[in-house]
Amino acid sequence: MLEHARLWFLNTLVKVRVPHLAGQDQLTIMEHLAPFGDSPPLHIHRNQDEGFIVLDGHLKVLMDGKELSAQAGEYLLAPKGVAHTYCVTSKPNARFVTVTRGGDFEGLVRFLGRPALRDELPAPSPPPTPGQVADLAAACGTFGIDIVGPPLSG
Repeated sequence: MLEHARLWFLNTLVKVRVPHLAGQDQLTIMEHLAPFGDSPPLHIHRNQDEGFIVLDGHLKVLMDGKELSAQAGEYLLAPKGVAHTYCVTSKPNARFVTVTRGGDFEGLVRFLGRPALRDELPAPSPPPTPGQVADLAAACGTFGIDIVGPPLSG
């Protein structure tokens, strides 16, 4: 069994269950615990599809301009090159798995994440400043991800 990294990434707890270097196909499997209202900026992965499997809770998803929803037991695929984001609409949180290939998203999580001191969500952060948004966009760009719009609101 592989050891997994446990990281606080933005406002979420992420467990890297399978790192991309573990296998020849470079699959990354990460488990996310995200609080109610959590939403990353609308973004595009240039180099990889991103699959979501919802384990607990509910997500509102915006993908390619269409609003979708996913609840426990459901799966969504955001193909590379397609703008997408989600918003956690269940209280107190949602738990989901992402599956990607090639290491870009995992690299971003490891670059921006910090070791999780506990197996729980980090303390909530205030809304980002314009400088922090610019820094996030630059970091994302380094890992093949382009921010193309704002987060979703609940």
